[in-house]
Amino acid sequence: MDERDDLEILLTNDDGIESTGIRALYEALTAVGNVTVVAPANDQSAVGRSISHEVDVTEHELGYAIGGTPADCVVAGLAELGPVPDIVVSGCNKGANLGEYVLGRSGTISAAVEAAFFGVPAIAASLYVPTGDLAFHEVEMAPEEYAEAVRATAFLTEHALESGVFEEAAYLNVNAPVPGDEPAPITITQPSRRYEMDAVRNGDAVVLHDRVWEEMDPEAIPDPEGTDRRTVAEGRISVSPLTAPHTTHRHEALDRLVDRYHDAVGAGR
Repeated sequence: MDERDDLEILLTNDDGIESTGIRALYEALTAVGNVTVVAPANDQSAVGRSISHEVDVTEHELGYAIGGTPADCVVAGLAELGPVPDIVVSGCNKGANLGEYVLGRSGTISAAVEAAFFGVPAIAASLYVPTGDLAFHEVEMAPEEYAEAVRATAFLTEHALESGVFEEAAYLNVNAPVPGDEPAPITITQPSRRYEMDAVRNGDAVVLHDRVWEEMDPEAIPDPEGTDRRTVAEGRISVSPLTAPHTTHRHEALDRLVDRYHDAVGAGR
């Protein structure tokens, strides 16, 4: 038997099981291995790692639709609904997930992080959507516009396990541009550190605005070389190898501060 037939893949997303991106990725991954889909019944974008106590589950032509979050889907898929997967794939998201500040906000990435806590390697895949003069929700993406993201994600899904990538990384964050005249190259990146959120009061409401996306001109983008945002703006596929968050490190300054606390309150060591 071809070794690809043995590869078990759990596929989820945050745009919902009816989205174009998950269908495009599903069709590509079925050529790589056995795919079990456990995805939200509706759009769960930007919910982070929110988790539910109980969720409804409905059988769907692709697998299972869950009345909950991407994290819910991963827990349900890994613990109950599907065969134990070799890898979890989340996407393909309509809209890029770029920068450090997005890592805890994105439902797409949070699904990969949830898998990492289970000890299962994961890939989060997203498509950068140029909006021009339109609002983001007004932009419709056709299946073929996911081609770069799908091709790269399917390749990484098939080969990353055997290559040893996940001996160092817990998950890969993949962001791709829309297709051009030639296949886009992959650049290994680190998340950009730019953060430019602001808020303006408008009567009884406060409008939150992410200004980072206003500066995606590849000729003038301020993000440095090697970052995910610059890479995608310049028409390349960004792959960031990442670890699950909340890792602790010994910190001498904190050691000294704790010693001061012990001295101040008379606590024993």
